[in-house]
Amino acid sequence: MGNRLSKIATRTGDDGTTGLGDGSRIDKDALRVQAMGDVDELNSHIGLLLCDELPADLREELITIQHDLFDLGGELCIPGFVMITDAQVEQLDALLAKYNATLPPLKDFILPGGSRAAAQSHICRTVCRRAERSIVALGKLDKLHSRLRQYVNRLSDLLFVLARILNRHAGGNDVMWEKGRKAE
Repeated sequence: MGNRLSKIATRTGDDGTTGLGDGSRIDKDALRVQAMGDVDELNSHIGLLLCDELPADLREELITIQHDLFDLGGELCIPGFVMITDAQVEQLDALLAKYNATLPPLKDFILPGGSRAAAQSHICRTVCRRAERSIVALGKLDKLHSRLRQYVNRLSDLLFVLARILNRHAGGNDVMWEKGRKAE
């Protein structure tokens, strides 16, 4: 891998195609490339979230999630290859249970916002939902393992919960939606 990435500008994509991990080439606007790009964008947004002050255990969990997303992108990049495991999905379930148990129940909708870190977690959540839609669309054309959908579905839920956690970590609360609120 070391020498493989030494030349970044290969010019092989000038014709509007890109290479997959199995050596095949596809159009850059293909659903598979869209899904790969959405997962990459999500990973980048989580990287931005990691620039904020976060609890140490949450920081490590997010770094693990970044590695998982790289695996997920690898699975998308190599048709027929499996990298996401049941254990990775189960870890998200465990994190959801861990963090959700510390939060008060929601009685109303919340708005994205509060602390900067919470707002960034909400951005991660919405990008994750887009990645999920891309993966679902791709799965209608090409065979994908169900764990890909499961992983991004759980992750978007976790990112919502983490936004609430991060607002509390910053000393604030959720920003509540106010039904019927009008500009004065």
